[in-house]
Amino acid sequence: MQRYHYLAQCRKGLAPEVYFRDDRFMSGLKAQMKEAGAQNLSLFYWDSLLFLYYESPAKGIDPHSLFQRCEAGLETWPGADIPRNWVPMMDIFHYQQPVSEEPWRRDNHTAKPFARIARLKPEQVASYIFYHYQYQEERPGDGDKYGIIALHENLIFFYSEHPATMESPSYKGKLSTAHTPADWMAAMNPHFIMWDEETDNSLIWLEIPLLFQA
Repeated sequence: MQRYHYLAQCRKGLAPEVYFRDDRFMSGLKAQMKEAGAQNLSLFYWDSLLFLYYESPAKGIDPHSLFQRCEAGLETWPGADIPRNWVPMMDIFHYQQPVSEEPWRRDNHTAKPFARIARLKPEQVASYIFYHYQYQEERPGDGDKYGIIALHENLIFFYSEHPATMESPSYKGKLSTAHTPADWMAAMNPHFIMWDEETDNSLIWLEIPLLFQA
């Protein structure tokens, strides 16, 4: 099972909560998902940014083929020979990794996708990844089975599902050490740019709305 995370930016003036809920778009998306074998797709948004998560047993499932009917509403990202509306986000932490398709299937079909975003201080990105890789490989299965953090530049996207699925993984982590900080939040807080630095109750993680799931 492959897990995909992508980021897109809406064109100025576009209302994503209207544009991406059009009946013709949704019917086209579901047809493309079926053809590609994509599943458990969720699209979230914040401001003009779109955060996409989906899964597939197949490799190389391109979001441009899934969302081909909405490209007019998205900005083009530079940096590639072929114009692209969606840029990949890198998996930097997961509570579990799928080892095969069957054990990855969801038993709780009422669980809802949930997402948050945060911003890392550029000079702290490497440290954040280091700590999370250590945690991931020392304590696999320590949180929601489907919880995963993806990175683009210094922006992180934390996808999970509610209620959380807590299961022991069928594999052992790659590290036999026990160096994950006991006070995890105290170790993590210095890595972040707060969303509301002017207030006394600074916000690290910003919950973002779900546009739809398919």
